[in-house]
Amino acid sequence: MLIIAGTFEVDPARREEFLASREAGMRESRAESGCIDYVLSADPLEPGRVYLFERWESKEHLAPHLARAGSRTPDPDAVPVLASELLQYEISTVGPIGS
Repeated sequence: MLIIAGTFEVDPARREEFLASREAGMRESRAESGCIDYVLSADPLEPGRVYLFERWESKEHLAPHLARAGSRTPDPDAVPVLASELLQYEISTVGPIGS
């Protein structure tokens, strides 16, 4: 299993616009083979921060998603991302908390 997690920093006044503009992409990603979870969500304490959380069955399932994302033409009207950090975590075991 793979987890992709990170943050985007955007203008706080445009954060809701940023999230709304990503809704269709979230739906498309969730429909992809091997996608377990895919969500962008607002941080309740930091007004310009958005969190990304993805879970994928494998690197092989993630690869086509990344290829499609990399081939998209940038939207000149999109809310600018001021900073971002995205990290990939490879998970070897999964179980309930405390076990």
